[in-house]
Amino acid sequence: MDKELEMKKIMEEIENCRMCELYKTRSNPVVGDGSLSADTMFVGEAPGYWEDQKGKPFVGRAGKVLDELLESVGLKRDEVYITNVVKCRPPNNRDPLPEEIKACSKYLDRQILLIHPRTIVTLGRFALSYIFEKFGLKEEKISKIHGKVFTVSNIFGRFRIIPLYHPAVAVYNQNMKGTLLKDFKSVK
Repeated sequence: MDKELEMKKIMEEIENCRMCELYKTRSNPVVGDGSLSADTMFVGEAPGYWEDQKGKPFVGRAGKVLDELLESVGLKRDEVYITNVVKCRPPNNRDPLPEEIKACSKYLDRQILLIHPRTIVTLGRFALSYIFEKFGLKEEKISKIHGKVFTVSNIFGRFRIIPLYHPAVAVYNQNMKGTLLKDFKSVK
């Protein structure tokens, strides 16, 4: 399978998607960015204002925090793949609704199959909830399991899932940056 061609198909489908109401208020869908051969995939919740403007994930203030976290373990953006559960910005940065997650999840599922990462890092509770349910893990509060490594085996092989707080938590509470840096060590 030609990964670039397949990702292009996914991008075109997302650009033309009308499965939920978010397409009406978006500036740009945010499909994802990074290496299609990445060992590590980061899954956030939904695009924010700057992501919607630029069509790329994690380019606002939370993106700057994510860049620092990546650097702290010697990773670069072009070595990983970064995406979100929901591909269009919810109005006023509200939480994604269950029907929006359901509408978008087929695209995320295809991205996971295409990239076939060895590690999926969930950023925030909505990504945690979706990925844990998808892979049959018992969901717990992120405050109890952040930074822990969960190993999953399925027909595609064995891989890790690491739930982390969303990088935006450090934007609003500088005291959380130390927790994020500590938890991020489990990614490398």
